[in-house]
Amino acid sequence: MLKIRGCLFPSHLLYDVRNHIWYEMLDDGSFRVGMDSVAIALAGDLLAFTPRRAGRPLEAGKACAVLESGKWVGAARIIFDGVVELVNDAMINRPSLANRDPYGEGYLLVARPFDMAPVANLVTGDKIDASYRAWMDQNNFPGCEEP
Repeated sequence: MLKIRGCLFPSHLLYDVRNHIWYEMLDDGSFRVGMDSVAIALAGDLLAFTPRRAGRPLEAGKACAVLESGKWVGAARIIFDGVVELVNDAMINRPSLANRDPYGEGYLLVARPFDMAPVANLVTGDKIDASYRAWMDQNNFPGCEEP
């Protein structure tokens, strides 16, 4: 696991640095999708999670879910066109799961891309250091709180 300014990034995941979303390819070619630790630090304590429903289409660059905290309402943007296969229902009932465990129980959904080409634009966990440090510097982001 990589740690950058207190933010954790599991090395086996793929990252969309600009949108603070992680992707984990599953054995069947679908992807488990979630918010990374930077997104969680920016949002604060999550209060609501409204995902696209299972079976619904997804459009690259558009919301796969909307999340709300006391200081932020925003979209989790997906990198590919595809379809929602599964929603993390536990997150609907307890959005704070993402605050506690963004890379595990706090994932957002599982989606299947129509085309794998956009996935090539994601940064692998072992190469994320430079990308995220650059983003943090450009955005004056101090880092994630240490527990």
